[in-house]
Amino acid sequence: MAAQHNRLWKIGDVEIARIVELNGWEDDITMLLPDADPAFVQSFDWLRPHFATPEGKMIISFQAFVLRSKGRTAMIDTCIGSDRQREFDIFTNMASTFLEDMTAAGFPPESVTDVLCTHLHFDHVGWNTRKVGDRFVPTFPKARYLFGRREFEHWQHLRATNGYHHMDHLIDAIDPVIEAGLAELIEPDFQLTDEVSLIPTPGHTPGHVSVLIQSQGQSAVITGDLMHNPIQIAAPTREVRFDMDKSRGAQTRAEFVQRFGDAPTLVIGSHFAEPTAGHIVRDGQSWKLKTE
Repeated sequence: MAAQHNRLWKIGDVEIARIVELNGWEDDITMLLPDADPAFVQSFDWLRPHFATPEGKMIISFQAFVLRSKGRTAMIDTCIGSDRQREFDIFTNMASTFLEDMTAAGFPPESVTDVLCTHLHFDHVGWNTRKVGDRFVPTFPKARYLFGRREFEHWQHLRATNGYHHMDHLIDAIDPVIEAGLAELIEPDFQLTDEVSLIPTPGHTPGHVSVLIQSQGQSAVITGDLMHNPIQIAAPTREVRFDMDKSRGAQTRAEFVQRFGDAPTLVIGSHFAEPTAGHIVRDGQSWKLKTE
């Protein structure tokens, strides 16, 4: 049965759906911010109940988005994927209803024309492929898969030099797409349509991008892993454990918060738990996410 975690947004003429694979995961804040503690989380009462527990744990979700614009139907990231061997047990041999959930949300997989990955971490590329027999094959064989050139080349370099990162996702979620001839390497100024474009947001990975939607005077931005929890809106310059370039990531977050603070743009957090989206507004000397 399809999960009941879909959420839909309409930004001008652009329709966006959230497809959740792992909902409301609770973890210690040190998994994200090594120099933080539960008391730091508890000091921001606006995080509760959606984004933090009373005990000071953070709450995140693992999800992707699919949007419809000017005749294109695009996946923005593709989550973790089923039937995988991963570095962490929780993500290994998953069996989610991701594809069924897409159909339930009104975006059946066969309608997808583009797959745009904000970056190439395992939890953003998984459903690029699906397991058929003993092989992984492209999930969306009629789509073009859009990978940032710098991002793709960085991961190829990590693999060639036995880099520090776990690499299984390249084998099962990236290589089959390349072999099928479906991949297109793109630059940071890429536009999917005149309503959907990219914002370079490096730091988490070298070629990381966020996705800007502008239509009929309305706007939204899908963050990718620029941030994982709204606590980073209040403390954007805190270094993040998973950022490849920690200082650049902090700088990028600070610039993002300044750009979209007190702006009408809806911020859709790629790992923000339900309700996932809101506006960055003033909170004394800092900022917070005001949800709808």
